[in-house]
Amino acid sequence: MVKRYLLGNEAIAHACIEAGIDFASGYPGTPSSEVVDTLRAQKEREFYIEWSVNEKVAFENALAASWCGLRSMVTMKHVGLNVAADPLMTSAYTGAKGGFVVLSADDPYAHSSQNEQDTRRYAHFAKIPCMVPASVQEAHDMMKDAFALSEAVGLPVLYRPTTRICHSKGDVDLGDVSEEHRTGAFEKDPTQYVVVPAHTRVLHKRLNEKQPAVRKAVHALGYNTAEVRGKAAVVACGIAASYVREVLPADVSFMKIGCFPVDPAWMEEFVRAHETVLIVEEGAPIVEERLRQLSCGVKVFGQMDGIVPKEGEFSPAVVADAMVQAGILAASPVPAPAAPAAGLPPRPPILCAGCPHRSVFYAIKRAFPDGIYPSDIGCYTLGLQLGTVDTTICMGASVTVGSGIAHSGEERPVVATIGDSTFLHTGIQGLINAVYNNAEITLVILDNRITAMTGHQPNPCTGETAMGEATVPVSLEALCRACGVQFVETVDPYDFTATLQVLKEAKARPGVKVVIAKQACVITAKRAKVRRGRYVVDPEVCTACGACLRFGCPAIGRDENDKAVINELCNGCGVCADLCPTGAIGKEGRR
Repeated sequence: MVKRYLLGNEAIAHACIEAGIDFASGYPGTPSSEVVDTLRAQKEREFYIEWSVNEKVAFENALAASWCGLRSMVTMKHVGLNVAADPLMTSAYTGAKGGFVVLSADDPYAHSSQNEQDTRRYAHFAKIPCMVPASVQEAHDMMKDAFALSEAVGLPVLYRPTTRICHSKGDVDLGDVSEEHRTGAFEKDPTQYVVVPAHTRVLHKRLNEKQPAVRKAVHALGYNTAEVRGKAAVVACGIAASYVREVLPADVSFMKIGCFPVDPAWMEEFVRAHETVLIVEEGAPIVEERLRQLSCGVKVFGQMDGIVPKEGEFSPAVVADAMVQAGILAASPVPAPAAPAAGLPPRPPILCAGCPHRSVFYAIKRAFPDGIYPSDIGCYTLGLQLGTVDTTICMGASVTVGSGIAHSGEERPVVATIGDSTFLHTGIQGLINAVYNNAEITLVILDNRITAMTGHQPNPCTGETAMGEATVPVSLEALCRACGVQFVETVDPYDFTATLQVLKEAKARPGVKVVIAKQACVITAKRAKVRRGRYVVDPEVCTACGACLRFGCPAIGRDENDKAVINELCNGCGVCADLCPTGAIGKEGRR
């Protein structure tokens, strides 16, 4: 056994190769992305890995591999599981053959998400096991057991780490990498894999009949533990269990829930041994709902009476405060966090210096000053700071929301923005629908040649696979024309004048128009050693008009005379030079 200091997602990935994984697919999404990123970079075990175009596609690929007897995993974040929910529900009926793990990472506090939701609900809904690690070591151990559990009960296993597990580091005891390599083979059995109603009714009955064995198998893993020490008790799940341990008095009982479904008889026996019970769990009150049904007069505290927060990410201080309110602690042993120093300026997240999206948003604002701007999920959502993001719901919704607004009688022009990866994810269907139904919208595809926000994973536009192999890059131009769009133009966002002109042309045309703003992400360009040279301001020519400052680039500031200065963040995109009305900005060394 080897001990290594690892990120939670790295520990999870290593557990996969210890378990003999044969197939991995996923769609990047914080906080889950590093699992596949780690697997595709490791050299200890060879197996198939792909980044898929969306979570439903990734899920169905991995499910098929499981049906062929391979150990497979699909990864996503919690909102991605909504996209994959359709096959998830039916996969519980068809079952798994090779171990099949569905990793769906939750994001309490919505650090990088459009909502907070609890993946455990899906496990209960689908009637499949769910595993929730409480530490980095347990995240490793559970993932290894998840494959075996899936094969033991013949079902997909939902694996739910949270942000604090995925992105924390710790010493992890690792096992040996599996040397078993399976060969996939599909055995035809329409009664199992063809879910026509006659088969479905039988499969549903079988799924229900499996449940007692599932509860028994889950309990036997030993991740659900209980220790009776007094008349008061705390029940916790996931990372909250680790926080409870930090502040739990020695005379208070403790139950830790790591796997679902929980054996109700075991839980009821524990509850009846106490006078008061506090339930601490991030997300939804799933344990609490079950425990309250079994409480039989025992005083229960939790989210449902407001003692425990219903939203956000927990900490030892939050847990200790709940224990004080429940009468389990006299006072919190966790010091209050220090207040931020007075007078600090607000620093909202903004697009990088030299980001090609900024130029596009600026041009949109010029070409469509009275426009309505539906947008989408990606780093370009930061166009909010530039006043060019009016709506954001979920992946692909910019096109459909824009189409809906255009059909609602709104007379102002609608300009939707979407990234290249997001367009391939679920934007295409919206574009087909908009063309089919004669919507009046302009769609701007912000093609930066990579899936940037989640860590720069390749996508079908990039021209290489997850493993770095060359592949045929998708042509967004051809794709949009195939959807029926008559006006499709590609521009370089760093050529501000040309970008503005094309947007004005689009505005003058009827129907659905697509402008593809194509320029590599400034970070990937820097990693590829693209050097454009910095720009500087000539203070003798600058009139301090502020035109360049309104562009919002963090590389541009003011000097003591209110004249523009360009700092070391400059990446040499040169758009500010195009915007300067006096020609005061030019490339360094050319004046």
